[in-house]
Amino acid sequence: MSLRSKLLATVVLPAFSASFMMQPVLASAQETPVILAQDNSDQSSDDELLRQQQAEEQARQAAEQQRAAEEEARRQAEEQQRAAQEEARRAAEEQQRAAQQEAERQAAEQQRAAEEEARRQAEEQQRAAQEEARRATEEQQRAAQQEAERQAAQQQKAAEEEAARQAEEQKQQAAEQAQREAAEQQKAIDAAAEKQAKDAAEQSKPEETPAPQPEPATPEEVPAAPAEQKPAPQPEVQPEPQTQPEQPPVQTPAPEVEPQDNETAPVKQPEQETPQPQPQPEPQPQPEPKAEIIDERTTEQKQDVAKNPASTDETIVLPVENGAAILDSDKDADNSGGNQSREERRKQREQQRIADENKAPPPVTDAAAQVEIPDAVKATLPAKIEANLKEEGTRIKEAPVFVVPDTTNIINNNNTVINNTVINNVTNVTNVTNVTNVKVVEQIDNRIILETGDRFFVRGDDRPRLRRDAERTYYDQLPHGRTRETIVRPGGYEIVTIYDRYGDIVQRSRIDRNGNEYLMIYVPDYDDTPRAAIFDVGYDLPPMRLTIPVRDYIIDVATDPERDFYNFLSLPPVEPVERIYSIDEVRHSARLRDKVRRIDLDTIHFATGSAEVSLSQAKTLRKVAVAMQKVLAKDPGETFFIEGHTDAVGSDKSNLVLSDRRAESVASLLTEVYDIPAENLVTQGYGERFLKIKTQTAEQENRRVTIRRVTPLVRPVARK
Repeated sequence: MSLRSKLLATVVLPAFSASFMMQPVLASAQETPVILAQDNSDQSSDDELLRQQQAEEQARQAAEQQRAAEEEARRQAEEQQRAAQEEARRAAEEQQRAAQQEAERQAAEQQRAAEEEARRQAEEQQRAAQEEARRATEEQQRAAQQEAERQAAQQQKAAEEEAARQAEEQKQQAAEQAQREAAEQQKAIDAAAEKQAKDAAEQSKPEETPAPQPEPATPEEVPAAPAEQKPAPQPEVQPEPQTQPEQPPVQTPAPEVEPQDNETAPVKQPEQETPQPQPQPEPQPQPEPKAEIIDERTTEQKQDVAKNPASTDETIVLPVENGAAILDSDKDADNSGGNQSREERRKQREQQRIADENKAPPPVTDAAAQVEIPDAVKATLPAKIEANLKEEGTRIKEAPVFVVPDTTNIINNNNTVINNTVINNVTNVTNVTNVTNVKVVEQIDNRIILETGDRFFVRGDDRPRLRRDAERTYYDQLPHGRTRETIVRPGGYEIVTIYDRYGDIVQRSRIDRNGNEYLMIYVPDYDDTPRAAIFDVGYDLPPMRLTIPVRDYIIDVATDPERDFYNFLSLPPVEPVERIYSIDEVRHSARLRDKVRRIDLDTIHFATGSAEVSLSQAKTLRKVAVAMQKVLAKDPGETFFIEGHTDAVGSDKSNLVLSDRRAESVASLLTEVYDIPAENLVTQGYGERFLKIKTQTAEQENRRVTIRRVTPLVRPVARK
């Protein structure tokens, strides 16, 4: 039954029936006095009056009854109306609840269907990604195996050639030595025979006083061949003085060493049993043996120092077991001088602290950090930068091959390497040893291993990484041995880099398709002195005093994943910048890199001997990559320096190459996965030189990659 039918049956009809039934009663009451008046017209007025009153009373009662009936009917009608409304409300609510439940059921079914579809798609994508990863891994393994086989074949061939060469040299040296020994013995025999003949002649003339004659050399008096000289950059191994042997000596001659003038002259033996030492070349000064590092501070004390490094002049170390020095320049000093170097640096820091008491606090902006750069230098920059971009050159077809410098000098300050021509133009340079050759030890793909004295360096070529996905690349040869490289990228923007003859970056700029230029790297010509490829300008800077908490200087991503990486990367250097440096000066100076903060990407765990980054570990770089994107959105000319490191297991050369590959792997990942432009990233491997944990065993913490923002070191910040 509908709502309208229920309302008609329960309210309207009962009310209408009640009113219809009351009408005859009222009519009867009104007619009664009239009928009585007609029938009893002859009665007295009193009776009439009484009857009239009775009739009126009856009419009043009837009216009251009618009103009561009407009131009751109205009340019943209202109650029935209210009941109908309540019934209608309940019915509407039930219908609404039913509709809502139906809608919820349909929505739940749709959601379940959507979740099922999403799960199915995710599983398909995961399977596809796993399949792709498996194929990529297999391809990488095959490529690595082929590369290993190729390198092994090359190494075996080189070893065989080297062995054949050494065998031939030894054969020749043995033959030459035998000839020399035979000649020396013959000369000694001839001299002895001549002496005996002279003695016999003198004995036949007893009346004459014999003139003193120098005694000829006998086999016992033949001077010893000089000991083989060690290379100059290794003065710690000195030749021992040679004594006269009782028999003619048998020694291997030193190759490429001219004999001393007194080597062929006979030396008269003293009459005592101890033979006289043969004069030797003046030995090189030997470095003092480094004292063992002794750090008696407890872990709690180290943690307190890490919170307030300005409270001490001591070397600040990582507050963990076997933690190495925080600053890379301190690690270099510890490696070369041990505890003695720590004590010397503590004294220097103490003097520096006293001298710096009235100086300004650490810089608060990049511009404030560069306040010491002369205004005259800044004023000339725009014209020089523009001139480099527009300078006429000669187009060449292929990428140039950079030159390796022939010689370099070693300075006894953390084994710093600087160029000979620079030393002649720098004041207050002390402890200069001697010139040594820069030797190319090995070339592996786009990397070369250089040896300078007792230290190895790796030099990589970033150009293949920068040219990846480029539309085209061309080169112009400029005056003074410089080369200009122009990389045209999709979207119409260009990357213009000017290299010097050693491959050092003189200038790098990004030019968008509207012609807007963003300077990324630029080093002014402070003088006309040619720069060396391996050059540490930090040797004349005082030891760094870290005055901010270590937590504000280094971020370990694994232990502090919720940090504001964008704000951290935007912070200025922790001390003033004396001038604008080249990117290669930053590469080769731990002291310069100490000026800027760093992020340790310790969420990437490299396997021993591997530079591969898994997809799961690549995801841990997301927050750091997003921060880098925000920095570049504000200034596309920013430069980030990515350093690769290894543990102490393996040779120096292999670790250098491995660490450089690790830095390149992370740079490529940031570009390919997170769209960080390749030109904003500079890489360098340091091998085992800067250990985080002091141990010679395998250590995961030492197999790491770090990131620094070096923009305020390598360009004027006022220029964009």
